[in-house]
Amino acid sequence: MGEPQVKHDVFQAIADPTRRKLLKLLADKEMPVTMISGHFPMSRTAVSKHLRILSEAGLVKERRVGRENRYRLDPEPLVELKRWYAYFERFWENKMAALQHLVESDDPVE
Repeated sequence: MGEPQVKHDVFQAIADPTRRKLLKLLADKEMPVTMISGHFPMSRTAVSKHLRILSEAGLVKERRVGRENRYRLDPEPLVELKRWYAYFERFWENKMAALQHLVESDDPVE
């Protein structure tokens, strides 16, 4: 019996700095794995594993062109990240507003 297929979520997929770099690279254009792997100090197999994780999270689409697979960014799943970030952004804005008030006030800090 084979191992169960692991489904990666967007947060797991972007947790790795190599995968974030892959997403930036694929945001500009569609590329085959041979071209992609030239941008990384690792084997083509290692790059393919990262691409598979991104694909399982829905962040990368692949299509067959002749004998090669080409990969491109699919930004739609990033909306989930944007919503999460937007929720917590209000806390940072409040802290920044308080800091700005403190810095700009004439009252000495004790």
